[in-house]
Amino acid sequence: MDRIDRAIIDELESDGRLPNVTLADRVHLTPGPCLRRVQRLEAEGVILGYAARVDPAAVGRGFEVILEVSLARFDKATVQRFEETMSAYDEVTELRRMFGTPDYYAKVAVADQTAYEVFLTDRVMTLDGIATVSSKFAMKVLKPAP
Repeated sequence: MDRIDRAIIDELESDGRLPNVTLADRVHLTPGPCLRRVQRLEAEGVILGYAARVDPAAVGRGFEVILEVSLARFDKATVQRFEETMSAYDEVTELRRMFGTPDYYAKVAVADQTAYEVFLTDRVMTLDGIATVSSKFAMKVLKPAP
């Protein structure tokens, strides 16, 4: 990967809908070679896809919570069941297994605090093998995810 590939990636991260002609101009290439580089980056799995950024409040997900979960048991079945179940919940927008404590970090997006309480009580807290759960609410988003 050279500096032109990196420039293409930077531009597409800022605007994934950038027309190829504009992208080529910004990275100082002609459209043909630029398109071939983008296609190669896609084929190699460097560019994983393109997505729209959506206002969470506009789609009923304006209340975001950082959920920290520690498991009571670490047998394969408990871990697998927890990960598969949490990953399947639409409310969970990100799920990471961590080194250290907590065992898991999840971002949860719901309409409001009441919806979160229902999600936590009826879905998360009913999962087998959970030791502790801690919810964190952001006071202010200083740098949102791209």
